Amino acid sequence: MIQKEDLIATHQRITPFIHETPIFTSHLLNGIAEAELFFKCENFQRMGAYKMRGATNAILQLTKEQREKGVVTHSSGNFAQALSLAAKSLGVKAYIVMPSSAPQVKKDAVKGYGGTIIECEPTLGARNTMAQEIQSETGATFIHPSNDRNVIAGQGTACMELLREQPDLDVVVVPVGGGGLIAGTALAAHHFGNDCKVVGAEPFEVDDAYRSLKSGKIESNDTTNTIADGLKTQLGDKSFPLIQKYVEGIVRVGEDEIIAAMKLVWERMKIVIEPSSAVAFAAVLRKKNRFIDKKVGIIISGGNVDLKNLPF
Repeated sequence: MIQKEDLIATHQRITPFIHETPIFTSHLLNGIAEAELFFKCENFQRMGAYKMRGATNAILQLTKEQREKGVVTHSSGNFAQALSLAAKSLGVKAYIVMPSSAPQVKKDAVKGYGGTIIECEPTLGARNTMAQEIQSETGATFIHPSNDRNVIAGQGTACMELLREQPDLDVVVVPVGGGGLIAGTALAAHHFGNDCKVVGAEPFEVDDAYRSLKSGKIESNDTTNTIADGLKTQLGDKSFPLIQKYVEGIVRVGEDEIIAAMKLVWERMKIVIEPSSAVAFAAVLRKKNRFIDKKVGIIISGGNVDLKNLPF
């Protein structure tokens, strides 16, 4: 189990390598939600997403010998960029397995951050196989994008910062993909909050975490037809028990609701957020009665958007 002291040590460890992101508010959005909203803007994090936190912590926990051999992960999105930049910042080689179907803009970003891309077929099995081959060939350490203790602890530092500035939050709402962010957030709320609940947000199209909480076992998705491309992964055996223990529930939202929430934030707050980030705000709007008159923290998970492919 990740203890309070572990989270404090993690934050101290990664602070030189990350941004402490701002917390924004909006009177207009408060009025629409009928709640007091505090947006933790991880879209302003280095490489544009909270994943920089977990990637940095995971590399910093490696031995000198491990760092010399590099790190490897499989990711088509933000963790690919995060591990590449974290590795570059720490003088470590990063091998990034990416599906051939990954957008060119994301491949370009990984290359820009110094990552070495190895392409594979766009299946989870192919990604795992290729990552294992690189491990065998190079001796690099595999770091999972979400199902890793050090990654989870790193992601939890965003909520730590949020609660340090707003210690009386009633609830924190976060999007759910692989579960690293919500697991870390739930730990932070448990250790640093004042009876602060954590609620997940998930598209109906990829509601595996919602179904997992219902069934008591990790579920998967038959299809992943959602605009929230960062939430297409499933929970792991390290994140799921934390979610079961510390998360109050998960709210599901529709694709139109995600787009509407994203557009509201762009128009009214003047900040760039990606569709996956909008899912948390969409959940607050969908279940307004659940959050009415409460102090609600919303973690904006990232702002890496393909500007040539906006949904509005």
